[in-house]
Amino acid sequence: MAFFASSLSPSYSLPNLPSKPNKFFTKIHPFSFLQRPPISRPRCSLPFQGRESLNFNLLASVTTADVLLDEAVEEVQLPKGDTWSIHKFGGTCVGTSERIRNVANIVVKDESERKLVVVSAMSKVTDMMYDLIHKAEARDDSYIISLDAVLEKHKSTATDLLEGDDLANFLARLHQDINNLKAMLRAIYIAGHATESFSDFVVGHGELWSAQLLSAVVRKSGLGCTCMDTREVLVVNPTSSNQVDPDYVESSRRLKKWYSENSSDIIVATGFIATTPQNIPTTLKRDGSDFSAAIMGALFKARQVTIWTDVDGVYSADPRKVSEAVILKKLSYQEAWEMSYFGANVLHPRTIIPVMKYDIPIVIRNIFNLSAPGTMICRPDGFENEDGDRVESPVKGFATIDNLALVNVEGTGMAGVPGTASAIFGAVRDVGANVIMISQASSEHSVCFAVPEKEVKAVSAALESRFRQALDAGRLSQIAVIPNCSILATVGQKMASTPGVSATLFNALAKANINIRAIAQGCSEYNVTVVIKREDCIKALRAVHSRFYLSRTTIAMGIIGPGLIGGTLLDQLKDQAAVLKEKFNIDLRVMGITGSKTMLLSDTGIDLSIWRDLQKEQGEKADMQKFVQHVHGNHFIPNTAIVDCTADSHVASRYHDWLRRGIHVITPNKKANSGPLEQYLKLRTLQRQSYTHYFYEGTVGAGLPIISTLQGLLETGDKILRIEGIFSGTLSYIFNNFVGARTFSDAVKEAKVAGYTEPDPRDDLSGTDVARKVIILARESGLKLELADIPVQSLVPEPLKDSASPEEFMEKLPQYDQDLAKQRQEAEAAGEVLRYVGVVDVVNKKGTVELRRYKKEHPFAQLSGSDNIIAFSTQRYEKQPLIVRGPGAGAEVTAGGVFSDILRLASYLGAPS
Repeated sequence: MAFFASSLSPSYSLPNLPSKPNKFFTKIHPFSFLQRPPISRPRCSLPFQGRESLNFNLLASVTTADVLLDEAVEEVQLPKGDTWSIHKFGGTCVGTSERIRNVANIVVKDESERKLVVVSAMSKVTDMMYDLIHKAEARDDSYIISLDAVLEKHKSTATDLLEGDDLANFLARLHQDINNLKAMLRAIYIAGHATESFSDFVVGHGELWSAQLLSAVVRKSGLGCTCMDTREVLVVNPTSSNQVDPDYVESSRRLKKWYSENSSDIIVATGFIATTPQNIPTTLKRDGSDFSAAIMGALFKARQVTIWTDVDGVYSADPRKVSEAVILKKLSYQEAWEMSYFGANVLHPRTIIPVMKYDIPIVIRNIFNLSAPGTMICRPDGFENEDGDRVESPVKGFATIDNLALVNVEGTGMAGVPGTASAIFGAVRDVGANVIMISQASSEHSVCFAVPEKEVKAVSAALESRFRQALDAGRLSQIAVIPNCSILATVGQKMASTPGVSATLFNALAKANINIRAIAQGCSEYNVTVVIKREDCIKALRAVHSRFYLSRTTIAMGIIGPGLIGGTLLDQLKDQAAVLKEKFNIDLRVMGITGSKTMLLSDTGIDLSIWRDLQKEQGEKADMQKFVQHVHGNHFIPNTAIVDCTADSHVASRYHDWLRRGIHVITPNKKANSGPLEQYLKLRTLQRQSYTHYFYEGTVGAGLPIISTLQGLLETGDKILRIEGIFSGTLSYIFNNFVGARTFSDAVKEAKVAGYTEPDPRDDLSGTDVARKVIILARESGLKLELADIPVQSLVPEPLKDSASPEEFMEKLPQYDQDLAKQRQEAEAAGEVLRYVGVVDVVNKKGTVELRRYKKEHPFAQLSGSDNIIAFSTQRYEKQPLIVRGPGAGAEVTAGGVFSDILRLASYLGAPS
């Protein structure tokens, strides 16, 4: 039964079909009922001719004029080299009439002397064509309706783009092609089967139609443009069901012949389709249009091949999985090859092969964002230091492959036995499985390899059968299958010359708590491949990407307690974050803010300029466990810190767990370090045993460097004898203003109005806060004291300790001014002043908090405002104590002290000094 025809140059045949001429017509093809009506000579129409009829017709029509014409045509030489640029536009780029106009505009504006444009079928058309075949094979009559949808899609597009003769000619060819397809699909419907050649013939129509449309639109702009059906030029040899090898010699010969007959400075060529040496239509398989462009680039020895797509370029990782992925400016051919193999959305590995020979760069660009420069794939020479003084990461990108299984063949009988590996992989080959990765220990005790999970059952059975005797004899101990695996590949050409890349990679995985099941690395060191659990894949990808692409000191922070101190800290972070990132490469990201009732979470970092508004609008019910999990669970940021700005003992009790989980803790909260001694010692032991940091400078001196000074003295071998100081900014302010005729209650009232006291001034006057600071310093100095061991002189009159409210306390306080007034008078008579101090007597292993008298010449008597002052008496500073003095109260200085600890953490993590 005859069921198809052609309208293209007479040089093709399909397999298993008669090709003898018959009496109905001898000019075109024996199946005359499919003959195309005479219209203007088309380019890019369907090639299908019987070879025998071709020879017959050619021999019958050769004349002297034909010979002379051929000689004249041969005078048109094919120019090659830098005058040509190659563009490839995918299905998305030509998916609508408007997008086809956009493509034509890009082609017209390209200033290259000569241009060849490779186009795919319109978006979804290739899938629609395969669907036609599948329905016909299944004897599903709806293939006819589906074919009508294909017709309508292209008809409506052409009507929108073309007019006059151009539109009439295209529609005539389109309807003829559809009729031919109906006949072929009917034959497939009857047979219930389509050969690969028939399928390729059907599917190739999409590229023909889009090329015809684009070339017509380009011609409308007034430029000459020829359409090339690449089945007249590209010759390939099928090597498997998913692979073809180009025949460059024959393709080059045919290209010269084609150009001699169709010379033009602008050529629109079909992607995806080609022909076999036997002139049977075929395809370059999936992603074949990119391959077509690369082959054309090699045949023309073009200056550049540009692949137009819908992304800005090649990303350092899949942006759907890693929000921090960046566009890579340049990749070497080898890097692009490696990333493509491991699943990155770059190019098919075979696309790179044709252009490598002639060092033709490939540029990946976004047709929807022409301002984006894209990614250039080329030789690595000359772009190692593309960013000037900036040191480029040795790792270019990361890619993953999911749904794999790991097969492990293990046994002592394998060691030193030649042919074992050959037998293993011979068995794998026999079942047609694809080995993705191989890893073998040098002891030869085991070999493991990764295969697609859907193939592992057959692989396991084949190995069990092949090595049954060895298993029974004990030479092999097991053939084990580990399912649910993924591969993570780290790619970079400079990895080979950069020490420590693997160490950095594995350290990042370890910090993210990722277990590695197998490792493989070639001697070229272009990639390091690890096998991990599938459930850990995204977490692992984010962890390693952040380690190489984010700042080493990118810190995900959770702020607990956005009150006076916490809110001030957030404002300070907002003001300084940009400077820290630009000048010091410190990237501080607040991923969460929580109070006692509501919390605000973000996956990428809260906008601190509007954090108060966001908390009101987007805040959710506070949940400490969820909060910490969110801040710490973002594995694309390598470091996590919790900043506790509360005075809550319940929050402080969580520090040990956070540190154990690898979360750094920064706090001005005194409760942890002044709480039960056992808990404190447990916390400090964990801190010293881990690489997790715990900073608490703000617990004693607000923004003053009290803790760091003490630690510096001890770490350098000095011995602490005594620490004495005015540790309360509130009480410093009160006693600095408790002079002349002013009463004590007036001084307290003034401090409260100025905002120096707690809402209930008894919290300050009780001395408990000072006692906690004394305990912290005592423990830091090596004393094992409990808070109850510190005698505290309270300034709260005994009858007022149980006052019902702060207001009642303040109202009754003047009744007790007389006692402190008397003490002040006695001190003044002796040339002294009153100061409320805390003392750590290291020699006698005790501490006290009390009101003391000091000579007016003493440094403690020289204070003003709310200043704190601390004197360190040590073996080195015994005669002249080391004194630290400065503001010791207020949200600004306390938040500044916490901020300083955050930067100290960044320094420990590797920030530049």
